[in-house]
Amino acid sequence: MPEHQTIEYKESWHDEFLEWICGYANAYGGTLYIGKNDDGQVVGLSDKDRKKLLEAIPNKITDTMGIVADVNLLYKGRLQYIEIIVDKYPSLISYHGKYFYRSGSTMRTITGKELDKAILKSQGRTWDGLPIPKLKVTDLRREAIDLLKEKAIRRGRLTEEEAKVDDSILMENLHLIDEEGYLIRAAMLAFYKDPEKWVTGSYIKIGYFGDSDSDLKYQDEVHGTLIEQIDKTVDLVYTKYLKALIYYEGIQRIEQFMFPQEAFREILLNAVVHKDYSACNPIQISVYEDKIYIWNDGEMPFELNSTEKLFEKHSSKPYNPKLANVFFKSGMIEAWGRGFDKIKDACAKYDGRLPEYNISVSGIMVLCKACDKYLELLNDEEDLHLGQSDRDHDQNGHDVVMMILDFCKEARSIPEIMKQFGFDSRTSFRRKYLNTLVKEGRLKMTLPDKPKSKNQKYYS
Repeated sequence: MPEHQTIEYKESWHDEFLEWICGYANAYGGTLYIGKNDDGQVVGLSDKDRKKLLEAIPNKITDTMGIVADVNLLYKGRLQYIEIIVDKYPSLISYHGKYFYRSGSTMRTITGKELDKAILKSQGRTWDGLPIPKLKVTDLRREAIDLLKEKAIRRGRLTEEEAKVDDSILMENLHLIDEEGYLIRAAMLAFYKDPEKWVTGSYIKIGYFGDSDSDLKYQDEVHGTLIEQIDKTVDLVYTKYLKALIYYEGIQRIEQFMFPQEAFREILLNAVVHKDYSACNPIQISVYEDKIYIWNDGEMPFELNSTEKLFEKHSSKPYNPKLANVFFKSGMIEAWGRGFDKIKDACAKYDGRLPEYNISVSGIMVLCKACDKYLELLNDEEDLHLGQSDRDHDQNGHDVVMMILDFCKEARSIPEIMKQFGFDSRTSFRRKYLNTLVKEGRLKMTLPDKPKSKNQKYYS
């Protein structure tokens, strides 16, 4: 078995491996083998080392960290090796005043914000559950509370009688007031008119990009209570940023967006609920001609670290459980992780692709690609545009392809070619001309081993 998150092999013992044991205790537990090489093959220990280590290792673990680990002697043939089994501990464990954490195949020292997060977790608390002493129920935005009640009644999450109670009682019932009587951060984020007063970056940023990541055409920001930000953002994206292409089935006029609105809403809700608000970065939505990126500075549970696992059956473990409960009561999100089922169903009805999740230490990036029908309509629209463009640029009777080949007798970049012939869309230029000419060998690349390089040029 190869090394992974919870297994490590060492040929001999060094006291620095106590840091690994500390890291296992603070993460998910794990097993450290002494007397195996990196491939997991037993190389064995001498009788002298075995006897000394079986006595020293348990004592060092207990003396330096105050925990107990199982230290076992194992055999393979005549070779002997040691197995150290470390359990996950509910409280945070330190080694010589430092805190270590096993992440992937590396061991990290926990400091700063990450240490604060780990301490809260070890105490059974979360960031969104901490109190804000200066915030009162009367400071909360009336319209946001009314919106919650309206949505909750409509979805059957609250009865009309439950919604008629005093705001203080409603906050109590939503578990947004702590044992000392203070409103918690989740209440502030969901219902306070300006959550950025306490948490920088508690808003959503939207931008439309052209041919490259640096080609920002226009942008907007959505501020205010989180419970109001969702509808505002969805409406803004689907009225200003996404273009509906039109086609007909018989006499019925149908608007086709690149990505289903219901699925987009669920992805945005997931971003709000799983975001790490202590990082002070806004949720960022980047819209392109044929795709959308949604990024948030958050994390998913360890076992849900890929697109495939997210779309399998799984329990709901929101990063901000108190905030998630507010959105659940409003009817905006589902319990039991069913939000991903709703995304899957919406994409299936749209005959579109599932979104792709890239989960890393820097955050969660979701890529939403345009459905085939939208791309087909987009191609038809671009063909009409390019047909006119071809006529405009073919005044001397020259074929556009031949003109491109002639222009590229000297190596040219894509922007140079587009500028020369007046092409507006990089995507359509590639689809209409460049990809075909390269595939046929009529255009060659200066950097064939790096087809996506920014320094790439083409020559005939």
